[in-house]
Amino acid sequence: MTRLWGSCLFLLTLVVALVASTDPDKNKVKVLRELKVIDASNYNVKQCLWFAMQEYNKESEDKYIFHVVKIVQVQLQVTDRLEYFIDVEIARSNCRKLSNSNENCVTQENSKLAKKLTCSFIVGALPWNAEFTVMKMQCEDL
Repeated sequence: MTRLWGSCLFLLTLVVALVASTDPDKNKVKVLRELKVIDASNYNVKQCLWFAMQEYNKESEDKYIFHVVKIVQVQLQVTDRLEYFIDVEIARSNCRKLSNSNENCVTQENSKLAKKLTCSFIVGALPWNAEFTVMKMQCEDL
């Protein structure tokens, strides 16, 4: 019985020691290169923005597809991945989500359906692996 008690006490001490020795700074993402404004025509930016808009349209409850009408600014930060901070203006198009073709979509203007938003996306990318993740998505009415 005392042997079992001693083993439990040893394991408890070990767990406490491990928790106490954990460095909270180890869990932070190390920034290798600070935010830098980059050209919006960059191929990786286009991929990230396309992916972010696919995710936006998937999560949006709107019946229509939104598309980018203006890229305001793009910044890049390098951590364990490439992090693109993308600010854009988007607008509701005349294409419904249920239609499979959105090639000929135009912005809804001068109608009750016209709607424009300003959005900020943070997209984590490993483009060499074709991996993209929308880390943050925030949109507001214009």
